[in-house]
Amino acid sequence: MFGNLWLFITILLCLASLILNRGLLLLVAALFFLTGGVAKLWGNYCLRRVEYHRKLSSERVFFGEEVTLEVEVSNRKPLPLPWIQIDDEIPKELTLLKGKTTPSRFATHTTLSNLFSLSWYHKVKRRYPLQCRQRGYFTFGPAEIRSGDFFGLFTRTQDVELVDHLMVYPKILPLEKLGIPSKQPLGDIRTRNHIFQDPVLTAGVREYHFGDSLKRIHWKSTARLGQLQTKVFEPTTTVDMGIFMDVRTVALPHWGNVPELLELVIVTAASISNYALSEGYRVGLYVNQNRENSAELIRIPPSQHVSQMKNILEALSPVRPFEMESISSLVINESRNLPWGSTLVVITAIPSKELLAALFQMKRTGRKVALITVGDKEAAVSSDGLIVYHVSSDVMWDKIDTLNVMAGQ
Repeated sequence: MFGNLWLFITILLCLASLILNRGLLLLVAALFFLTGGVAKLWGNYCLRRVEYHRKLSSERVFFGEEVTLEVEVSNRKPLPLPWIQIDDEIPKELTLLKGKTTPSRFATHTTLSNLFSLSWYHKVKRRYPLQCRQRGYFTFGPAEIRSGDFFGLFTRTQDVELVDHLMVYPKILPLEKLGIPSKQPLGDIRTRNHIFQDPVLTAGVREYHFGDSLKRIHWKSTARLGQLQTKVFEPTTTVDMGIFMDVRTVALPHWGNVPELLELVIVTAASISNYALSEGYRVGLYVNQNRENSAELIRIPPSQHVSQMKNILEALSPVRPFEMESISSLVINESRNLPWGSTLVVITAIPSKELLAALFQMKRTGRKVALITVGDKEAAVSSDGLIVYHVSSDVMWDKIDTLNVMAGQ
């Protein structure tokens, strides 16, 4: 900031003292030169061996929970720092419970500023509680460090590109709060006591019988024995459930989104997944949107693994309102990979004609299908044997905020 102006002023003072023959003026020039030189050196070395760290108390939290942001700055040299300012970028969707922020140069962030005074080999920590009242995958950082000499004549700036991430899981509610009876969830899908053949568990092979699906032919045994052999699967009472989630919230041909409806769709998907897993279903999730930083759609095959709910929540957390494939196309394509005894649950704010036609066709062919619509108005859907539930927008958001998270309880 002060640049080499101090040196120019020193030279002027020396010339003036010689011209005017004033010794006192020469003394002032010497003092000014020494002060400016010390300040310049101080400014040059002030950020040497200065370390800044940012730490979150947790990298994954549920909607409504609190997380603590800890910032730490260390001066690892014998030169004290009369002042050092750190401007760190934090997501504006998170509520800072202590401290103040200022507008940021990034549209998605606000700036948290800290002003410290550090002596030699000194370390300072500060903690800020944040409340997570919005689902998402958030980035903390980058940060900017500024410091300088005692007089503020020379300053230096250093960027800290290191970033941290926080994933906020969507809210999980009891099905009754969504208007879906949990004693017989989604109509006729509670069939866990029926016996099906699990296509993953092969018990052996037998001779081919007329009418057997070509998909069940064991080609290696067929080639070895010289006649068609069919796979025999283990019987199972576990039912797969495929949850299909539509991120579109505005009817075609229009574009745009209604954030409240998207959040309600996500809350519904997370809540049904949590309940179904607790009831013993193998649950999978399919979303008509790409994964973060990937060209592949969100596909999580059905599973009962202990980490399945975690996988589903991590897939739902960063979901954005960008449709990459129509929900009707997604249901038709992915349902072919699900066993015939599976239940298909489709959640959408915009039940299109194409989607309804696809679901009615699946229902008529004997598949178990349930449709869940969300929004202010209940969609006029002809029953025709199709199970339809409606989740009203009245659930959002003031009422949801007062409810407890159900996961893990």
